[in-house]
Amino acid sequence: MNELGRIVSELEKGDIPLDKAVKLYGEGLKLSAACRKQLDKAQIKITEDGGEAPSEE
Repeated sequence: MNELGRIVSELEKGDIPLDKAVKLYGEGLKLSAACRKQLDKAQIKITEDGGEAPSEE
């Protein structure tokens, strides 16, 4: 997430060469997909566990 935030910030500046912007955009897409995958896995796990927090013994 931190790396994705850095990429977004750099792209928002708008003062980078087009080739670098395209490269950063591609990296951002990959990172975004990886984050989405982790979130989906977490959602599945929560659903499978019935949304219950682990008990503290």
